[in-house]
Amino acid sequence: MAIQWFPGHMHLTKKAITERIKDIDVVIEVLDARLPGSSANPLLAELTGHKPTLKVLNKQDVADPDRTALWLGWYNAQSATRAVALDASDPAPARKLIDACHLLAPNRGGMAKPMRVLICGVPNVGKSTLINTLTNKRQAKTGDEAGITKLEQRITLADDFYLWDTPGMLWPRIVVVESGYNLAASGAIGRNAYDEELVALELLRRLQTHYAPLLEARYKLGLPGGTVASMHDEDLLEAIGRKRGAMLGGGRVNLQKTAEIVMTDFRTAILGRITLETPTEFEAWRAAGALADAEREAKKQARENRKKKGSGTREP
Repeated sequence: MAIQWFPGHMHLTKKAITERIKDIDVVIEVLDARLPGSSANPLLAELTGHKPTLKVLNKQDVADPDRTALWLGWYNAQSATRAVALDASDPAPARKLIDACHLLAPNRGGMAKPMRVLICGVPNVGKSTLINTLTNKRQAKTGDEAGITKLEQRITLADDFYLWDTPGMLWPRIVVVESGYNLAASGAIGRNAYDEELVALELLRRLQTHYAPLLEARYKLGLPGGTVASMHDEDLLEAIGRKRGAMLGGGRVNLQKTAEIVMTDFRTAILGRITLETPTEFEAWRAAGALADAEREAKKQARENRKKKGSGTREP
């Protein structure tokens, strides 16, 4: 199942970034530390071009610290890029962003050449909370629903530091299938764009592989050690539903409600500190997605060529 979500206001965001970027010195992209590759917007990279970029792995306090270290190393190895991990509600690390921007654009600063920064990210990565922390004010709306911010706004962090906030933006077509599932599990995609049961099953499969002890500790299914990791995902979802009392008539499990329980437990970090991907995994997913996309385009082109050939008329 391919997951796609690109509401109308995201088209406006794309246009706003395109118009704004020529006057910007540094781009801050806020990522979800639980899915740092999937929450990085490839369309943003196209729009911002060669601009220095600061990758902020937000929500690091609910992510796997070992995997966060891998991602920081991966991003910091890229040219014109720096990466930091933080929890946007903590004012101490958030203040480091200003210094990091000056390292990326050392020739900017002072009233004659104020620092001009664009901050962006996919929906629900905590960008608005981060802005409110930076300014010590409630300048940006926050919430656990994708797409809260709808309009661009300029925020003054200092006399010589201007920050442009943009609405959360995905990209028109998510090529990496796994990224679609991870974004949906995190809450970055509107609920009307995916099947919650399918997303929960994919999430459980990933957790079974890497975080089975956390599942055992949370749901207390009373199974022999190691059983959770080897169960079929559908059987595991049913077992969780029975344990949590998510039942329908006739002894049937309410799979929809159970899926909501599992995803809520992940989103709120009740399950524990989890990161759904490593740089190596994500690069493999991206390569496979690019190959599949190229094959689809080739088949589409072949069909169009056959149609053109079939509709052609012979000259007398």
